Amino acid sequence: MPDIAEAKRKKISPSSLAQMKLDGVKIVCLTAYDSLMASLYGGLVDVMLVGDSMGMVRHGFATTHHVDIDMMELHVASCARAKGTALLVGDLPFGSIELGPEQAITNAVRLIRAGADAVKIEGGIKRQDVIQAVVNAGIPVMGHVGLEPQHILMTQSFRSVGKNDGEVQSVVADALAVENAGAFAVVVEAVRFNLSTQLEAAVKIPTIGIGAGPLCDGQILVAEDMLGFFEGNPKFVRRYAELGHLVQEAVTRYADDVRSGAFPSEKESYQ
Repeated sequence: MPDIAEAKRKKISPSSLAQMKLDGVKIVCLTAYDSLMASLYGGLVDVMLVGDSMGMVRHGFATTHHVDIDMMELHVASCARAKGTALLVGDLPFGSIELGPEQAITNAVRLIRAGADAVKIEGGIKRQDVIQAVVNAGIPVMGHVGLEPQHILMTQSFRSVGKNDGEVQSVVADALAVENAGAFAVVVEAVRFNLSTQLEAAVKIPTIGIGAGPLCDGQILVAEDMLGFFEGNPKFVRRYAELGHLVQEAVTRYADDVRSGAFPSEKESYQ
């Protein structure tokens, strides 16, 4: 049975986010990578992002570069089966748009057919033509500026962006390019506070921050980070639970019971 609060929520759409920005209502976003997690909070958040971060969080890779469109399609389809009222956004991963608009449209269609409501495209000015082509094909696009994990091979760093005027102007220009290309929202990752202030003043579409301060129209975190599955977190993560420790404690108790013969009991056996 769905939660009563979830049942009363309406399905979130790109236009819903625009209205939330106008109304001054903060947008709540989390990542999700499978139907189990999606089923737990698909009715509690506004946006669920099936991010290519899944490669690091779920598959143990050091970067997102190992994630391809086949992996994304599988994870999107899993989340789509339990997305609830959330707007489900699928990342277009490294290698899925680099050949240009035609490749991007083809791969965006794959994620939409897998159950995504929209796709996310990383990059600003250099991806403006790609974003515009995907939007013109009838597919909603969320942008992504600031720190761009798919370009870590070039930058060799996950540091925050906006240390100098050049970086500030570049990110603002990227955000404006994303908006002008027709994106309905833009993720702003790991930017200095002064830069997030300028972005809010510069663009009209909703800004979704991750390590971008409190002024953005919404916030997104990797769910496993805020739920405490891992040791250590980036500066911008607030841990709301310590589920990693709880899982280890439960498995330790289970292992002890199996080894001692305490599990299964007669009550847990068929007669």
